Amino acid sequence: MAGLAVNVDHVATLREARKIHYPEPVAAAVFAELAGADGIVVHLREDRRHIQDRDVRILRKIVQTKLILEMASTSEMVGIALDIKPDIVTLVPEKREEVTTEGGLDLVVHKNSVAEAVDSLQNGGIPVSIFIDTDPEQIKLAHQIDAAMVEIHTGTFCDATTSIKREKAFSTIVDAVKLAHKLKLKVNAGHGICYKTIKAFKGLKEIDEFSIGHSIVSRAVLVGMERAVKEMLALIKEL
Repeated sequence: MAGLAVNVDHVATLREARKIHYPEPVAAAVFAELAGADGIVVHLREDRRHIQDRDVRILRKIVQTKLILEMASTSEMVGIALDIKPDIVTLVPEKREEVTTEGGLDLVVHKNSVAEAVDSLQNGGIPVSIFIDTDPEQIKLAHQIDAAMVEIHTGTFCDATTSIKREKAFSTIVDAVKLAHKLKLKVNAGHGICYKTIKAFKGLKEIDEFSIGHSIVSRAVLVGMERAVKEMLALIKEL
């Protein structure tokens, strides 16, 4: 059974909307773990729009499963990661104007800078995952720069508006997952996955873990974090 890493960024988004001290993403992480989550994900952005440095530091102390830090491959973020020591770092692209991450990290363009970040982090004892699109060239480059794992971008599939677009997008996910697995990379998948789209991954056993945030946090607003996580875990168990 694939694992589930729960992203609690958007609990912090609610907090920062009012610039007050609640809701607390750390508390959300505790409830997610109690419900059976295999990891907690947070994205520390350059503009600190949701998760703050103090959140990551507190989470490092209280997370009992694994803490996955999403971040850009900048010297500032590498320094923070080496100081805090998350269990895994996922390198992602970052644009100040975007609402959420819009696609995978382009290793064709940024291979050297990303390779330097991967080397620094993994020499510091932190395994690195790279969030990338389904392009085979990107996956091969991730392997070449010695990343420990990749997270396949599933947003194009999840956001597709027609069955033809969905089928085409999902076929590229299948090919990407199988290629990454063949290259001995650990394979994660995430972005836009919800309680409906998760069902499409049935039988794709090469995926080690799903990273899911917005749909779980949205569901948790209505039914609570523990129930929202348990419902997603039940769907993953059926894959």
